[in-house]
Amino acid sequence: MIEELKYFLLGLIQGLAEFFPISSSGHIVLFSNLIDLSSNHPLLLSIVVHFATTLSTIIVYKKRIFNTLKGVMCQSHESVSFVTKIIVSSLPIVIVGILFREKIEFVFNHSTQLVALMLTLTGLMLVFNHKQTTPKKHINYMDALLMGVAQSIAILPGISRSGATISMALLCKIDRKKAAEFSFLMVLLPIIGITIIELIILLSSSINLKSSEIYGLIIAFFSAFISGLFACRYMIRLVQNNNLKYFGYYCILVGFFFILLY
Repeated sequence: MIEELKYFLLGLIQGLAEFFPISSSGHIVLFSNLIDLSSNHPLLLSIVVHFATTLSTIIVYKKRIFNTLKGVMCQSHESVSFVTKIIVSSLPIVIVGILFREKIEFVFNHSTQLVALMLTLTGLMLVFNHKQTTPKKHINYMDALLMGVAQSIAILPGISRSGATISMALLCKIDRKKAAEFSFLMVLLPIIGITIIELIILLSSSINLKSSEIYGLIIAFFSAFISGLFACRYMIRLVQNNNLKYFGYYCILVGFFFILLY
């Protein structure tokens, strides 16, 4: 398989799976074993594709983000409360990421069956958590913290971040549209923070890129960005229409396939 296609596929997986509840990290680990999805500079590639999906989120929610920032500057209680809840939801993943991220990635990147098992668990979670009772109108601080805990659990490759956080929101009886919005916006702070840290690490090391690698990174960026735009917008509708269970069936099938394969 030509290198350009590998970069395209990696960007596509990141863009779709960042928003669809199918685990981007899990898919990259699993399918890299099938089609040799690898890179000479994995840290740089990670920065590029995560920046692309972050940009997708910002564009889709640009009006919401602008109004929130404007409200914070004007000391609007609603906007300040919303930003505070976003910060609260980010605390668990910051703690887990600092203490356990490298250990978790090492264990899971060397165990395809374990990743496949986590993907199967993601599928079961989506299938059995698609019903919702009378929803709340607003997310409170405890809801934000619980969604943050779900997000920190999703650091395990194979556990979908969006699937875990939205499922937790539905368990807390949060309105489906608000659940999807908060799930996508709450990840911005951690991703931006991780990207800055990775960029600092990258700049502190010597790196030489070939022209073909630069071209590949550009392909990965636009692949992740465009697919991310599509997935983010479409996912909002899927959550509202209660169609997450179909992603659950998909995750279960893929998980079982790789468990049997390896």
